Amino acid sequence: MARSPDFLGATGIGVSDLQASATFYKAALGLQELRTYKLDYMDEIILAHEGRTAVVLMHWTDGSARNYKDVPVKLVFYVTDPVAVADRIRKAGGTITLEPAPLAAFGGAMVGLGKDPDGYVIELLQAPEAKAPSESLQAATAG
Repeated sequence: MARSPDFLGATGIGVSDLQASATFYKAALGLQELRTYKLDYMDEIILAHEGRTAVVLMHWTDGSARNYKDVPVKLVFYVTDPVAVADRIRKAGGTITLEPAPLAAFGGAMVGLGKDPDGYVIELLQAPEAKAPSESLQAATAG
């Protein structure tokens, strides 16, 4: 199947403390800060893993009433070591609601759930192992 020219570039979440949330996501999930925006009505920090879809942390500054806590939103992250990331989530001030463990529905891959300081759900999925270049070449030339 051909890859679509259309794609999701980022997902934004409203947070109660912009700097604290940025610190959490950098420490817990290893996201890098790409840029910041100060708009008339909100401030934003854009975070991402290199070459991947971004998470936009947003905080409204226009004086409007906003609910930032326990909004039913889930961010799904593929990580190489879900147990280690769960530990970093705890150390960074989040909580773990489901310890990472193999899940049959995901082919035995490790899956865990946590929450950031505002209560957004963070799902940790074990990243598939990258194929070695020689394996990819062998598969492409097998015939």
